[in-house]
This record gives sequence, structure tokens and C-alpha cells, in this order.
Amino acid sequence: MRALISVSDKTGIVAFAKELAELGVEIISTGGTYNTLKGEGLNVIGISEVTGFPECLDGRVKTLHPAIHAGLLNIRDNEEHQKQMKELGLGNIDIVVVNLYPFKQTILKPGVTLEEAIENIDIGGPTMLRSAAKNNQDVAVVVDPKDYETVLEELKANKEVSKATKFYLASKVFEHTANYDSMIASYLRMQRGDTSLPEKLTLTFEKVQDMRYGENPHQQAAFYMEVGKTKGTLADAKQLNGKELSYNNINDANGALELLKEFSEPTIVAVKHANPCGVGTGETILEAYQKAYEADPVSIFGGIVVANRKIDADTAQEMIKIFLEIVIAPSYDEEALKIFETKKNLRVLQLENIEYVDALALDMKKVGGGLIVQGKDTLLLNEEELKVVTDRAPSEKEMKDLMFAWKLVKHVKSNGIALAKEGKSVGMGGGQTNRIWATSQAIEHGIEFLGEEGVKGSVMASDAFFPFSDCVEAAVKAGITAIVQPGGSVRDEDSIKVCNEHNIAMIFTGMRHFKH
Repeated sequence: MRALISVSDKTGIVAFAKELAELGVEIISTGGTYNTLKGEGLNVIGISEVTGFPECLDGRVKTLHPAIHAGLLNIRDNEEHQKQMKELGLGNIDIVVVNLYPFKQTILKPGVTLEEAIENIDIGGPTMLRSAAKNNQDVAVVVDPKDYETVLEELKANKEVSKATKFYLASKVFEHTANYDSMIASYLRMQRGDTSLPEKLTLTFEKVQDMRYGENPHQQAAFYMEVGKTKGTLADAKQLNGKELSYNNINDANGALELLKEFSEPTIVAVKHANPCGVGTGETILEAYQKAYEADPVSIFGGIVVANRKIDADTAQEMIKIFLEIVIAPSYDEEALKIFETKKNLRVLQLENIEYVDALALDMKKVGGGLIVQGKDTLLLNEEELKVVTDRAPSEKEMKDLMFAWKLVKHVKSNGIALAKEGKSVGMGGGQTNRIWATSQAIEHGIEFLGEEGVKGSVMASDAFFPFSDCVEAAVKAGITAIVQPGGSVRDEDSIKVCNEHNIAMIFTGMRHFKH
């Protein structure tokens, strides 16, 4: 029995090779792996001894040879194959242990050049893996060091690797090579600066963790990260306290982070079930938290809170007064961390690049039988398209509140309405099947927690145009003084007329923000 070993990840390879040798397996190797094993005193056959041809072109050509691939691809119980192998004087290769040039690690290095990346595209490795995996009824092929022990146990017990295990190992090979090729294709596409949606979309993700269950206890779930695309995302966060994240935690926290990225001033975003329930900005992060809490002290209970500034001890002390699932911030005072540690289940995450936005990211949703893909909604509005459509223009204060509310409504589920006042969310209505219900919900929530006076003087943002004047009429009754909406309805004049009759300022953005 012969094994061919050529690995870039040398984890456990020496111990594995030694045990193979003790079982009487001949070992063939190449390059750095050959030197490593030879240096450990193993009797290793160089690849050139098998091929009768020297490694050349800086090692680019060494395993691409009939002596290697015939040894992998010949079917052992095929008489014609065996006759040809004998005539050609070729021997079998029964075990292949290969993992590929570190392309991922290379492209993740700061300042890597295109030439360096291309030099780390493996050619011989994937070819050997595919040959061995294709002939898995006869060849055991290993790409993952975690499988070394399984192979050894079966060899020791049965002097061969079972067909079931070889089939399992072969399936891992094609997952491995597909992932590898997808990374290369994605990287080269990025280097071309191509932002169009391709005819063939191949994606690759790597598992971060398994989860106890998904959205509900009967659903299986795991969290995967997108290679090279983790900056500013949960996949890049460091957990400092609490139990592991759940499926719903990650989904909700992702929504909170997307809204937080709209703000540069000290801001707190509180989210419950993927919807913002309280948002506040202030001179300090403590003031921002107090505003977010006051906006909806009921929904924030059991929610997720994200901050774009360091959390200090005073803010941490306020936060632990209620039950929170998760707190995420770019950094924490030592005293703040000690305060959070008193809540053993509170998940505390540090995300250093919390403000980062990937303008080229794609937004994807799985649907039955396919995938719908679009560019991320990274725009807020085009200031040149802002248009005052009422007799009265917003005051400076109102304009500031309108821009705050517009950021909020962009991240409220459609149909969405957001009320805001003095750097604080006042009320939000989202996910309704008509806009008047969303408006009524936002106003009612504002009155419930802040009273009628708290809603009076606030401004309103709508994620899409008003098809009727009913939403404006509701705003009049609530004492709302200014409105921002995309405009574009055939009945815009109805809404404008009601605004003018009640001295409400209204601006059109010319841009909508549906979020389904």
C-alpha cells in the first residue's frame, strides 16, 4: 500500500505519517512536506522517483504526470486497467493526503499583490484530489486533518479503509475544491472591479459554529462566514461574555448593526425581533442609551443593544438594570466589562470596525428553487434631489429630525413609518399591509411610552409614498410638524394640500427604502 502526502497545513501530519509507516504503508511526498517528513526520520520516496521526471518550473510541475494519475485512477477490479498498469510498469497509490496552497490566507494578508495571489493557486493538488475522489471505491483521499484518526483506526482494525468512509472522504474533497475554486473566482472578479451580477453565481462560506437550533427548536442551524468579507460584521466580532449566540440573536443583531452604520454621532440602537424598537443619539453614549431606552422601555426588554462608541461603566450600569440578550460595541472600559460579568448569560461582543460598510456587498435571499440577489441598500438619499413640496420649508431643527427619522425608516420593515424628535425615536410602525396601519401603530406606540406631548412636535418618515392623504391626516391629529417621504404617487397633491392646510412642512427624497 502506498500513500501520497503533500500538505500546506501540516497539523498532525508527522504523527499520521509515522503511524502509516508503522502499518507498512510506503510514503511518497513532495516539496516542503517531503523535507518535513524526512527531517523527522521517515523513509520517504520523492515524487521524482515515482515519475522519473524532475520537479520543474519552481515546483509548478511535479505531480501532473501519468505515473501519479494512473496510480490514482486505475480501477482495481478492472482487468484491462490492471493489464495496462502492468505493461507500463506503474504502481497504485491507495491513500492521498493533500490540502491546497494557502490561497485564502494569501489574499487575506494586507497588501497582497495579484501576482502573489495567483502564485498561490494550486493546480496539481486539486487535480490529484479529484482523481482520487473520482476513484473513491479504491482510493482513500484525505483533505482534513480531523479525518486522520478515522483512517488510522480503520487501517489498524481492517487493514483497509471502508468503502463508506472512502465515499464520505471523497464528498469532502469536492466540497473542499469547490470552495477553493469559488474563492479564486470571487477574488479575480473583485480584482477586475466587476460589480455586475454574473451569469453563474458561485458562493462559498465557511462554518463559524453549529447552533443548538434555528429560528425554532425543531430546525437545524449553523452560522457561516463569507471569506474575506467579515470586516464590520458579526463574523468578525469577539465574544467577551455570555453564552453562545443563537440563530435569532445573529439575525436580529445583524439588523441592529445595519441601522447603526447610518450614524456617525454617538448612537445606540435597540432591536427586538429584527425591528428597531429604540434609537437614540447624544453627546455621550450614556445619553444615547437613555434616549433609546425611553423610546420603548417595554420592547427593549430581552432585546439587542448596539453602540458605535466605547461603553463606559455608567452606561453598563444602566444597561444591566434590565434583561438584555446582547450588547455589541467597538470597545469597553475594564470596569464596564466587570459590570457585565455579573450577568453570566449576557452576551457581550466587541466589534472593532463596527462602522465599516462594504459598498460592494450583495444582499441575498433564498427562495424556493433559487436565490434573489441585489446590491446592498447603502445609499440614504441624494441631497440634490431633496425637494420641499409644501408652502412651508422645514426649520433647521425639523430638518435634523427628518434626517434622523429617514435613517430609521430605511431599516423598518415595509410598510414602514418612523417618528423622531430631538435625536430620539418616538414611535415606529413596520411590517404592515397598508401604510395607514403603520402610521397609526407608530403614533400609538409613541403616545404609550412618551405621552401625547412626547409625540407632539415630532417628525414623520415614510419608506415609500403616501397613496392617500390619510397618513398625513393622522399626523395632523398627533401634532407632527414635518414629514419626509419619497413622493411619486399620482395622489401626491392630496397629501401636499393637507400639509399646507395645517402648516406641516413636507419634503420628497425621490428615493424609497422598501425593506421586506
